[in-house]
Amino acid sequence: MNLDVTGPERKQLRRRGIRLEWATNVWNVLEVVVTVSIGVRAHSLALIAFGLDSTIEIFASTVVIQNLSDVRVDEGDRRTHRSLRLIAVAFWALGVFLLVVSARSLVLVVHPDGTLLGIAFMGLTAVVMFGLAHLKARTARALGSETLGAEAAMTTLDGCLSVGVLTALVLNSSLGWWWVDACAAIVVAGFAISNGIQNWQDSRPHEDRATR
Repeated sequence: MNLDVTGPERKQLRRRGIRLEWATNVWNVLEVVVTVSIGVRAHSLALIAFGLDSTIEIFASTVVIQNLSDVRVDEGDRRTHRSLRLIAVAFWALGVFLLVVSARSLVLVVHPDGTLLGIAFMGLTAVVMFGLAHLKARTARALGSETLGAEAAMTTLDGCLSVGVLTALVLNSSLGWWWVDACAAIVVAGFAISNGIQNWQDSRPHEDRATR
């Protein structure tokens, strides 16, 4: 908690954080609908994986909204740590699932189709995600919110992943590198598992982290 922030300022920062999370949720819902539908039509595992990752982002943002909306005293940051662990478990589940389906796609030699619509949408998504991540990180620092800060890092990751998926789509469309699509999904899985580990570590009480 940032003790330099006054009561009215803290309330304003909380509202800003909640608005940013709602904006993230709205865009992530759009991501799920667009990327999964395009991915199914184009047989693109990378797009489908990105859409599934967005469902976890929606869950994480909802957890942060609940955390910021609850103004009760959180002794020992127990509510915050519980929220971070829920997010971690969700990311692990997604990562394992994506690893399995990606391996299956490579073994079966699944050739995805090129998709200009997917390329355009992923480029736009990168811009939106990096913008939201910057605003959330700045708000989290001012508010001293671990949960919002962790979710801001996840939004930055989402932006990086969109760039990776965009690259895979371009390579598949221009050079016919079908295997890059499944590899991009594996990268999404790896980042999901890594982010889950980070969130779980962040969920540890401060005194436990200090003794590491």
